[in-house]
Amino acid sequence: MNELLLNLHKLHITALGEFRLQRNLLQETENIVEWCKAKINSSNTVITRNGKNWYAEADDCIITVNATSFTIITAHKKKDL
Repeated sequence: MNELLLNLHKLHITALGEFRLQRNLLQETENIVEWCKAKINSSNTVITRNGKNWYAEADDCIITVNATSFTIITAHKKKDL
């Protein structure tokens, strides 16, 4: 099983990060961390690691998580190619 999935309980975010995610994703949810956990844990999510970050590509967004601290760094909507 993927290391990110095994450590979902460690996911957290800073106050500034929470503001950034809600702005980038146009989400007005009570708990952005739980929203991200659900997206990452979805069966159709593709998780990759590049350097110090995990990238979870789910539905129409990409969530970036620090691989050491499990801090949600950012998330954004996928751009159409």
